[in-house]
Amino acid sequence: MDYQYPISLDWSTDETVDVIKFFECIEKAYEKGIDRDLLMRHYRRFKEIVPSKSEEKTICNEFEEVSGYSTYRVIKKAKSDEVVSTVKM
Repeated sequence: MDYQYPISLDWSTDETVDVIKFFECIEKAYEKGIDRDLLMRHYRRFKEIVPSKSEEKTICNEFEEVSGYSTYRVIKKAKSDEVVSTVKM
């Protein structure tokens, strides 16, 4: 991994750590798969930190630009496949 996660200087240290954990979940979904419940728990925490849809889109687009991983596609798949226990892209 040769990129930096998009973070805001307005976030506390705990919030920054939680956002990074969410992005790490997205990476795991692409690389080897991740437990759906764990992913959704981190996504809900991410949404507490970034409640605005426009800010979420901006941050997630920045992450996709540097990593190549789409948070939108992972979350969409996790939401649509509620019976599946593992999300793998």
